[in-house]
Amino acid sequence: MTDRDLAPRSADFSQSVMTELVLPQHTNAYGTCFGGTILSWIDIAAGICARRHAGAQAVTVAFDDVHFITPIRLGDIVNITARVCHAGRTSMEIRVEVWRERHNGDREHANTAYVVFVAVDADGRPLPVPALTLGTEADRARHDEAVERRQLRMTKAKRAAMR
Repeated sequence: MTDRDLAPRSADFSQSVMTELVLPQHTNAYGTCFGGTILSWIDIAAGICARRHAGAQAVTVAFDDVHFITPIRLGDIVNITARVCHAGRTSMEIRVEVWRERHNGDREHANTAYVVFVAVDADGRPLPVPALTLGTEADRARHDEAVERRQLRMTKAKRAAMR
């Protein structure tokens, strides 16, 4: 077993914030950021958040509900925020919001994604994670929505296993 601290933690405790600048190597022929680059940044921000919450390494197990809303262009600043929405026994759902910031400082919501991580030990075996405290009405609403998404994920996984 482990001597990690499994005391309940808030979403604020583990929140991660990243800022990236869209450079030429991040863009396609239309001058917009590759979706894969954005997904990579989302995965990194969510992974940092999951690691903080778990107090251990965590690995990505699912990407859900990725919505590209607004194009992100060459020269834009990308602000990424990741917060835990739900903590199960060994897994965590992380909500990631992506905002683009234009040259004039205007900000637009560009993307939202939900990423599921599992905490693991050095051998890759799942580890328990701390419970998530729900301090605000927004935290409770995000948690309730996460429970619904988890049920849908589990149903999809069972269907896929039966094929």
